[in-house]
Amino acid sequence: MMEKEKLRKADAFSGSIMFLFGLWIISQALKMPMKDSWGGVQDVWFVSPALFPLFVGAMIMLLGLLLIRTAVKSVGLKELWRVFRQLMGPDLLRYLESAENWRFYAIVILFFSYVYLDIPRVDFFICSVLFLLVFISMFYFDDDVLLKKMLFFYAGGTLFFILYFAFGLPAVVEPVLPYASDWLTLVFIFIYCIFIWKSVRRRAELRKKYRLCLVLALAIPFLIGPVFKYFLLVPMPKEGLVVNVLDALWYSVF
Repeated sequence: MMEKEKLRKADAFSGSIMFLFGLWIISQALKMPMKDSWGGVQDVWFVSPALFPLFVGAMIMLLGLLLIRTAVKSVGLKELWRVFRQLMGPDLLRYLESAENWRFYAIVILFFSYVYLDIPRVDFFICSVLFLLVFISMFYFDDDVLLKKMLFFYAGGTLFFILYFAFGLPAVVEPVLPYASDWLTLVFIFIYCIFIWKSVRRRAELRKKYRLCLVLALAIPFLIGPVFKYFLLVPMPKEGLVVNVLDALWYSVF
C-alpha cells in the first residue's frame, strides 16, 4: 500500500511536467502554417504539418492531467503539498532519479531530437522509423533498467548527430556521398537494432516484443507516409534517400 502511495505522489509531479511539456509543444505547433499554397493550389487545414505535433501535445497534456487527477484522488491535496515542501530539500535528487522520471526524460529527449534534429535534416521515412523503433522499444519492453541503457545509447547517437550537423559536416561529406545524413541514420538504426538484440536475446518474452517492435517501426511510416505524399500531395518535411526511391517507383508505375 505504501509503495502505491509513493507512486501516486510521484505521479502528481510527473503529470505536471508532462502537462507543461505538452503545452509547450502546442505553442510551438501553432507557429506552423495551418494553410499554405503549393504549386498555385491552396492547401486546407487538415493537411497542415501542425496537426501531428498539435495532436501529440494535446495527448501529452491529457495524460498529464489524468496523472494529476489520479494522484489527487489517491492521496489528497494536503499530502501532495507536504511532499512538495520535502522535495525542496535533499529529497529532490532522489525524486529526479526515480523510474517514473527516467521515462519522462526518455520522452523529452526522443521528441526533441525527432522534431528539432531529425525531421528538418533527415529523410522523413528514415527518421520516423528511428523514432518509432526507439520509442516502442523503450516503453513496450517495460523494463526500467533496459530503458536506461537504451536511453543512454540513443542519447550518445543523438549527441554525435548534433555535433555532425553543428560543425557543418554534411556540406563536406555529401558531395562525395549523396544523402550522407540519411545513410548515417540508417547505420545508427542498424547499430541500435544490434544493441537491443544483444540486450534481449536471452529473454524469450522480450525477443517476441523486439520482433513486433521492428515490424511496427517499419510498417507505420510506409503505410501513412505514402498516403500524404502521393494521394493528399503533401510534401514531406525532408525528402531524401527513401523519398527519391519511392518517387522513382511511384512515377515509373503510375
